[in-house]
Amino acid sequence: MPTDLYCPDCGAEYEAGPDEPWRCACGHALEFVDRPHPEGNPLPLSRLDTSDGLWTFFEFLPIEKHVTFHEGFTPLVDAPGWDAQFKLEYVFPTGSFKDRGATTTLSRAVELGVEKVIEDSSGNAGAAIATYAARAGLEADIYVPADVKQSKLMAIQRAGARPVRVEGTREDVTIACVDAVESGEGWYASHAWNPAFYAGTMTFAFEVAAQRDWTVPDAVVLPVGHGTLFLGAYRGFSLLEEAGIVDEMPRLLGAQATGYAPIVTAADGVVVSEDGSDNDIADGIQIREPARGTQLLEAIEATDGEVVALGSDPVEATLDRLHRNGFYVEPTAAAAPAALRHYREQGVVDESDDVVVPLTGSGLKTL
Repeated sequence: MPTDLYCPDCGAEYEAGPDEPWRCACGHALEFVDRPHPEGNPLPLSRLDTSDGLWTFFEFLPIEKHVTFHEGFTPLVDAPGWDAQFKLEYVFPTGSFKDRGATTTLSRAVELGVEKVIEDSSGNAGAAIATYAARAGLEADIYVPADVKQSKLMAIQRAGARPVRVEGTREDVTIACVDAVESGEGWYASHAWNPAFYAGTMTFAFEVAAQRDWTVPDAVVLPVGHGTLFLGAYRGFSLLEEAGIVDEMPRLLGAQATGYAPIVTAADGVVVSEDGSDNDIADGIQIREPARGTQLLEAIEATDGEVVALGSDPVEATLDRLHRNGFYVEPTAAAAPAALRHYREQGVVDESDDVVVPLTGSGLKTL
């Protein structure tokens, strides 16, 4: 039986089903009523059967596995030049971490008996939802900016989904998509609003802990657009702490793009830009109105975290350095490693601190 939804802001509850609302009547994001976590001590990684990928952690998930490529357990590798470990999220089936949320979101859609899904995206989430919808045998409309990168557009089209190109800002894309959802054209498989997506992204935290013998790093540095991976990491590490599997939370440190940094503004964070212009290369985090902005701020405060806005120059310089070191990622994926350098220079992260940074999207997405 699919778990119902509730609103943590006003307490309203909604019955699970293909016609369930995509947000509460009060305007806030919905969550699952069930918040499961396992009892007892976890197995060491050497004894853990990881053949199901992120679904290895099914006991944490309020969704049953229906749509999967056995994705997950991405490599956690040493990055000596950064005094960190990089988690290679760009080796997922569609080339980005968004597959974490796509497998759980489309599994939820199948649970509910949905026939068609609708999503809005700058590219990566759209490609992921389109691909997993194809795996599930469901129709999909993906709303994208008119200037979406050709590689991401082709990934959507070749999966059999219908791309809907929208002129204007990224926010205009969302408005057009929501209008379609409100008109009854399909179920909103939103990576920003749908709680099923965050059920998937929180497996990032479970994998990090398992790959480190069930310990957590001192800090994790993540990109923040809508904050799907940032919030997923927070929820995952929180569940591990609640279950008594780990003893503490890592500091969560964010990276936004200049010109698209509402969380930096709200948190009185730092802006690092040589000329004060908008960051025009990190397209995956060009979000001015994150759907769960309040939750992002709460996660930063709860973990003694911080957030910084970076201009194009430090991100581009870091991208070149990543490529020269064998990490073939897209520009948005360079934002978090670039932010790590800032945090070290400012003493936010000590030299001795143990740090994990996800590299979120493949460089093949830029072709």
